[in-house]
Amino acid sequence: MTHRLADRLSAARRRRFVGRAAELALWKAALQTDHPSFQLLYLFGPGGVGKTTLLTEYARLCAEAEVTALLIDARQVEPAPEPFLQAIGRALSLPEGASVLEALAAGRHALLLDTCERLAPLDAWLRETFLPELPELVLVAMAGQHPLPAAWRADPGWQALTRVVSLRNLAPEESRTFLTDQGLPDDQLPAVLGFTHGHPLALSLVADTFRQRSGQSFQPEASHDVVRALLERFIQKVPSPAHRAALEACSLVRALTEGLLTTMLGTADSHDLFAWLRELSFIESGPDGLVPHELARDVLGRDLRWRHPDWYAELHRRARQDYIARLHTSSGVVQQRVLLDLIYLHRDNAVVRPMFEWDVDGQWRVEAFVPADREAILAMVARQEGETAAGWAGFWLNRQPAGACVIRDAAGASVGFMQTLALEAAAATDRDADPATRLAWRFLETHAPLRGSETATYFRTWLARDTHQAVSAVQSLLFVLAVRHYLVTANLAFHFFPCVDPEAWGPVFAYADLDRLPELDFAIDGCRHGVYGHDWRIRPAPAWLTLLAERELSPTVPAARDAAQVAPLVVLGAEDFGQAVRAALRDYTAPDLLRGNPLLRSRVVLERSRKAPDEAARIPALLDLLRRGAEPMANSPRDAKLYKALEATFFKPAATQEQAAERLDLPFSTYRRHLKAGQARLIDWLWKLELGAG
Repeated sequence: MTHRLADRLSAARRRRFVGRAAELALWKAALQTDHPSFQLLYLFGPGGVGKTTLLTEYARLCAEAEVTALLIDARQVEPAPEPFLQAIGRALSLPEGASVLEALAAGRHALLLDTCERLAPLDAWLRETFLPELPELVLVAMAGQHPLPAAWRADPGWQALTRVVSLRNLAPEESRTFLTDQGLPDDQLPAVLGFTHGHPLALSLVADTFRQRSGQSFQPEASHDVVRALLERFIQKVPSPAHRAALEACSLVRALTEGLLTTMLGTADSHDLFAWLRELSFIESGPDGLVPHELARDVLGRDLRWRHPDWYAELHRRARQDYIARLHTSSGVVQQRVLLDLIYLHRDNAVVRPMFEWDVDGQWRVEAFVPADREAILAMVARQEGETAAGWAGFWLNRQPAGACVIRDAAGASVGFMQTLALEAAAATDRDADPATRLAWRFLETHAPLRGSETATYFRTWLARDTHQAVSAVQSLLFVLAVRHYLVTANLAFHFFPCVDPEAWGPVFAYADLDRLPELDFAIDGCRHGVYGHDWRIRPAPAWLTLLAERELSPTVPAARDAAQVAPLVVLGAEDFGQAVRAALRDYTAPDLLRGNPLLRSRVVLERSRKAPDEAARIPALLDLLRRGAEPMANSPRDAKLYKALEATFFKPAATQEQAAERLDLPFSTYRRHLKAGQARLIDWLWKLELGAG
């Protein structure tokens, strides 16, 4: 028996088909009854998601059920009534002039219409004229990139007879099965699944790439041919460069609003561009704005970063500036979402991406701890870290309940917990009782004592109910809460962050400028915690955000550091600080003598010398600070006399103070009073700078 080539093609396609069990079952059930629950099945989804392949499977099921399938590709049909009817006639092998409706009435038929977005000019005719005239036994399946038009949804009749299916990506297991069947080795599957997100066309393209490049590992950034093919599916025709720029902006941010689009493109009004984006099949309208299909986002972003890296970086910068500005004008849930937006910009960084679950908003709610939460929280801690750890959680809940927050799921159950302690507010006996806080407080006293109204935070307990501290949506939301604490806590000087797997978190904590503090590690019931920390006096929040912005697009991985590797900060009290300023003034014209001055290890100098490891390299920054602190006095008629005393004594010094007084034509006692007042003014300015942020 001779087999047709078409049979072999069909068999090959069948072997590559996976998934879509629900969609197949729906169609199969309709074929098996004379009274199906729908007359029209409308499938929609982005390009390459598998609509055509599914319609082909529907045709196969029709053949099994002895139903004649008429598969019409709208790309081959002029969108007008007569050519459309002629296309159906050809599928039915009718002679010219024969009635399509009469032929469809002679037996069971299924009309499968692909690429229906091309039939938009025929929409009203199909809805009001052609389809209503079809025999009742004719099943219709339509597939296109766009959702069912509003006119269909508003019609009560079509509402009752239509089933709408949004065709999504394949599930992870379905994707894995497809790739394995195509011969991809197991060690390559994670990278491929991460890139494709289960998108059928992407899976197929990657499988083809593997066959062509046997033995090579999959590298998304190098697979430009795959990216190009996907782009052609997602963006068949972009009206203008402005529309392409809008698409690129949308691909880089978590959710795009019209206002953010205006900011990112630098236009006066982006209303029309936003409306165009909203109609694209691979972009959904979410509660926070427009959200692209994950594969579309990745493909657009990779293409832009490779094709125009400067514009890619500029879009990041504009979005980042918008978020940072809104951080300072928002609070509560709104501020939490802005932080998610800001963190999302780091999504493509190789260090950050695997350590964060990016889809965390909308699933959970964060609430302050209430006594009714106590039992569930302590049970959560006991299960993950042991009874002793649960005891310490209860201990601190009794003493600082306001520092605890709970993450709840949609049903209100507690699924995560974070306990922040204000170390300076804790009683000394309480701090000493807990091994974690005892070590942290001793560290502060020895290396970074608090001054004035400065505060220190210890994130004593943080965990997810089911996954402890492993990467998860709950863990990621806890990290968002920690970042919010960094940015909104007044006078925060230091924070400590313990974790049960410090080595695993080392790279991402180094990225976030947290230093490893191994002398603070502790163990409870055999559960070891490694501790990280950050001194906000060395790198305050604005400088920290700038650092993260620099690392956001960097391909290099910052090395993890122990605190011993960091430029040695010295935290001076007010009296010692003043003495150090006076000593620096005395040595102003002999900079070599400044070596050893404790100001060279103060926050104010370290920050302005980019934490240069060598003291000599920090001396110019100290001299500049002394001069700049004195200049306002020189420009003030009231305080010019104070500046003159400083200048004659330190900046352009006379041989002795007596000669300085003579140069200024002042009695020695008056000169000394001016000098003392000028020093006090300069010390006060520098001290405020040391305690402040910049």
